[in-house]
Amino acid sequence: MTTYTDHLRDARALLADFPVVDGHNDLPWALREHVGYDLDRLDIADDLSAQLHTDIPRLRTGGVGAQFWSVYVRSDMAGDDAVSATLEQIDVVRRLLARYPKDLVRARTAADMEAARREGRIASLMGAEGGHSINNSLATLRALHTLGVRYMTLTHNDNLAWADSATDEPGVGGLSAFGREVVREMNRCGMLVDLSHVAATTMRDALAVTEAPVIFSHSSSRAICDHPRNVPDDVLETLAANGGVAMATFVPKFILPEAVAWTQSADENLRAHGLHHLDTTAEAMKLHAAFEAANPRPTATASTVADHLDHMREVAGVDHVGIGGDFDGTAFTPADLSDVAGYPNLIAELLRRKWSAADLAKLTWQNAVRALRAAEDVARSAQASRGPSLATIGELDGTA
Repeated sequence: MTTYTDHLRDARALLADFPVVDGHNDLPWALREHVGYDLDRLDIADDLSAQLHTDIPRLRTGGVGAQFWSVYVRSDMAGDDAVSATLEQIDVVRRLLARYPKDLVRARTAADMEAARREGRIASLMGAEGGHSINNSLATLRALHTLGVRYMTLTHNDNLAWADSATDEPGVGGLSAFGREVVREMNRCGMLVDLSHVAATTMRDALAVTEAPVIFSHSSSRAICDHPRNVPDDVLETLAANGGVAMATFVPKFILPEAVAWTQSADENLRAHGLHHLDTTAEAMKLHAAFEAANPRPTATASTVADHLDHMREVAGVDHVGIGGDFDGTAFTPADLSDVAGYPNLIAELLRRKWSAADLAKLTWQNAVRALRAAEDVARSAQASRGPSLATIGELDGTA
């Protein structure tokens, strides 16, 4: 009889060959919030489990081979303030790579990712979380790509003038004319279009425009947990033709229906104490702990995530699923996926569910690498036929 210990052993062996490409980790923002980017005060070469979800030893234990580091800024930042804060996030990622070259290596291309895997280093890419980071400027978008950003999430939690968010009221009804031009310019640059956080109308508009595969860097299945941050089945069904990848997230409020209302109450508790609901500083976590002691939290597990992946594989196909944990961007995690060391637990659960080694290799590594390579191919073709877009939001949408 095959035991959990057997599955876990096999999971670790599989990850040694095909490590996890994780679509979204908010360590850069956590470093901003905890220590103002002072890497001497939080050395990720050490065990930081008392403060963070992420450090190098646990990335190694978890079998992570590539990480899209989120260069996120909150969506209540606007204009040039958002651009500057995004540049600060990019700067700290570059400093991490310089500080830990034996473990982390910059990756800009799919070929770079494969080279890092051969070298036994963690390929480090960047993703900008929210189109507010470009302040309605396609030149700024291109500059972020030049600095190494390889995806942009079109929105965060709030609408933009050119794109609707999943967690805001309908605005332009998906993408505006300028929003569609943003997608086209991302295709021309070779930057993946990330549809996590966007409204379903925005997902559909982007898929109608894009020439390259899209990703969902950290979203799960709406059919399994009916949250607007998740992907509807009709959108999942389009990924086969598009070549895109939906990367299941671990955030309990997006994967466990019972956790949705509980987390809303926990967020309100933070706001009542004058803190932002996304705050994960020590003060915020102390408030969360007290709230949880009085109001026991519904607990997600690796099995919960596996339920989403089973459904996403069934609807989109095994070539179009991946993993995006959202570590250090959430206050709460599943019981057995509590930090970046936990990925083997998820793979063991999927092995228990009879996922084949070939399918798991696609989930962990191959699908994400293929999507980036395809985006690069589209970019080469597009650049041969058209130059940088000089369009403005005023010209296309009639706004300033």
